[in-house]
Amino acid sequence: MQSHPIDLESVETKINEDVSKASVLLKYPILKSFLAGSFSGTFSTILFQPLDLVKTRLQSRVNVSIESPKNGMLGTVANIVQKENVFGLWKGMTPSITRVIPGVGLYFSSLHWLKHAFDLEEPLTALQAISLGITARSMSGALLIPITVVKTRFESGVYKYNGISEALRLIYKQEGMRGLSSGLVPTLLRDAPYSGLYLMFYTQLKSVVASTGATGDSPIPIHFGCGILAGVLASVVTQPPDVVKTKMQLYPNEFNGIYHATFLVYKKYGVLGYFKGIVPRMLRRTLMTTMAWTVYEQVTRRIGLK
Repeated sequence: MQSHPIDLESVETKINEDVSKASVLLKYPILKSFLAGSFSGTFSTILFQPLDLVKTRLQSRVNVSIESPKNGMLGTVANIVQKENVFGLWKGMTPSITRVIPGVGLYFSSLHWLKHAFDLEEPLTALQAISLGITARSMSGALLIPITVVKTRFESGVYKYNGISEALRLIYKQEGMRGLSSGLVPTLLRDAPYSGLYLMFYTQLKSVVASTGATGDSPIPIHFGCGILAGVLASVVTQPPDVVKTKMQLYPNEFNGIYHATFLVYKKYGVLGYFKGIVPRMLRRTLMTTMAWTVYEQVTRRIGLK
């Protein structure tokens, strides 16, 4: 059996071609921002998925009008661990990642594209920031609403699907496109203002801190602190649409239509019903968005996007 010598020259040529292709791809700033956003979003989603699961479980209860301590956040966590083991806290991870990788990537790349399309320079004004955040989030949110529906149903424990493809197929078969897009309006009413408000608060807080000269050599703690405060403020304002969105996606026959769903939440639970699950959502959304932005800013700086 003869052994064929390795053609080192052809191997080196192939490697150089692959490196050249990768270099060409990374020359595109929109692609850079998409990759950086996807990486930052994936990292933060895996870390904070349990908080999103607990929030969905708290909001999915139809017959509980007032959360007792037993039925609150810690009680829900204990119940999940007891019945489904600790890995049950990461239920719905697959659809979450499936949504986040393109979703956050689309959001950040859309932001980058919009900034350059309208020739906007840093630091953004408050109006520019809130407009960019709302537009970018609306674009990504509308495209990925079917995955959002599947994610919510996975996390609720109400539906028993064996996978994302089966869930999409069954929802389409039983409920049509209406089911796959259920909760779109409250989702956009929640996510678009949240992203707009977050970006506005975040950029303005960074500008205030920068004007004081307190950033120092390491901006990471400053960015993280500004992100936390921006996330808390934006979460409180957008909590009611989140509750309505969850009800519409879990119980489409009962909560059918945004106006009817909004009224029914008030009728069943009162004003406090609009703030069910606010603690885990605020923790998860604030920490996740802050982490995503902090990682994104560091990655984009490393790859020469800033």
